Amino acid sequence: MATTERKPLLLDFEKPLAELSNRIEQIRQLAEENGVDVSGEIRKLEARATKLREEIFSTLSPAQRVQVARHPRRPSTLDYIQAITDEWMELHGDRCGTDDPALIAGVARLGGQPVVMLGQQKGRDTKDNIARNFGMAAPGGYRKAMRLMEHANKFGMPILAFVDTPGALATVAAEHQGAGEAIAYNLREMFSLDVPIICTVIGEASSGGALGIGICDRLLMFEHAVYTVISPEGCAAILWKDASKAPQAAMALKITSHDLKNLGIIDQILPEPIGGAHSDPLEAATTLKQALLDNLDELKQLTSQERRQLRYDKFRKIGVFTEIPH
Repeated sequence: MATTERKPLLLDFEKPLAELSNRIEQIRQLAEENGVDVSGEIRKLEARATKLREEIFSTLSPAQRVQVARHPRRPSTLDYIQAITDEWMELHGDRCGTDDPALIAGVARLGGQPVVMLGQQKGRDTKDNIARNFGMAAPGGYRKAMRLMEHANKFGMPILAFVDTPGALATVAAEHQGAGEAIAYNLREMFSLDVPIICTVIGEASSGGALGIGICDRLLMFEHAVYTVISPEGCAAILWKDASKAPQAAMALKITSHDLKNLGIIDQILPEPIGGAHSDPLEAATTLKQALLDNLDELKQLTSQERRQLRYDKFRKIGVFTEIPH
């Protein structure tokens, strides 16, 4: 992960924090220039800033969580892989003529054990995002992922997938290349794999693009990540013909980690540093690594047949509802 100091990118609801931080810095500079000891006052202001940060991030609305999940400096798949693995070797190509940079995959060692890791990869800036298709994988990306998952299954390596995409690439070319077929094939085949599969939603996870690598035994999700069948903007445009109603759509879609845990869709919420994963990427990576190791230890105690049944039962329960008579 990058360690160079950069000016933070502020979200709208973070402005009060920025103003307070600037005030603290101004007081500190004035005190140094005039030789005045104001350490007690600064400690009080810093405690106030910490409390304010906790209050803000503990009461985020679904729409605000979408902003955090999309933060351009939120740790990406490659950031996490490089931070938590002992070794990592990226592998390329779907063996059908393409190598999609929006979906990366490879072999690694996690806690000394060989694993296959894969996930969508967003860019850091406009140029990088264009090269990565903004994390929207083409059919070749899903075929590359499946090739590596079959490799993992053949050699008995657990599969760790990181989901972070606004959706699969939606272009005419992608449709010509069989986008729907590639995702559907992955859905079917992932249910039959013998090895443990753990998926983690690390940022924004939308539509079939997310589900194309999302069939798993355990589904983990970072606290401020979002997981949804359609983006709030897309939902608002369809239902109300007005994208400005995205906050209303975000509320109705139940896309937050706590909503999805209550609905039984995800298995575990991974706490983020106060201020979001982008405020302390190494702490977020440490949390992720420990959760992956703990879940792997549990899943390896099961037989392959038990894991497949667990996987099947997990997804059969999604969408079950009870009708209440009037």
